[in-house]
Amino acid sequence: TIGPAEHGRRTYSKMTIDRVPSRKFIHGGASMKRVYDNCCGIDVHKKLIVACFRKGNEQELREFGATTRELLELADWLKSGNCEMIALESTASYWKPLYNVLEASELNTIVVNAHHMKAVPGRKTDAKDAEWIADLLQHGLLKASYIPSKDQRELRELVRYRKSLVGDRAQATVFSIS
Repeated sequence: TIGPAEHGRRTYSKMTIDRVPSRKFIHGGASMKRVYDNCCGIDVHKKLIVACFRKGNEQELREFGATTRELLELADWLKSGNCEMIALESTASYWKPLYNVLEASELNTIVVNAHHMKAVPGRKTDAKDAEWIADLLQHGLLKASYIPSKDQRELRELVRYRKSLVGDRAQATVFSIS
């Protein structure tokens, strides 16, 4: 069930996972072992972030915007729920601001390549994608992409910026000679 809008975004009621048998992992007739009890799968888009926070056999779905204020609200929500691990789907570069906020909030976060996850069977929705990511994460079935350290990311950004300035300067020199 969908709850009242909070800051123009939908919130979903909590649900027990056992009520959704198609989402339960079965391996050789037995349930797979959980790696994380409290974890979150996040589907990231340009203006919308859908998070599925799993706490044992319950899960809660929430939508957030992509503003810094809303990203901080998401981080606070996950911290208050004692989230052990978060998995983000790497969509273009939209995951970067969220990753930086979660990293600054000292939350364990991995970025996963969408091509490494099998698609959810049936109709594709953002909520189903977030649930699927949370499902895979909870059972330790996701491979983290390499993310350089914060210092290395900042250095790369400075080098790229310098390169663009040198290119702009060379372009201006060419036009002033002609």
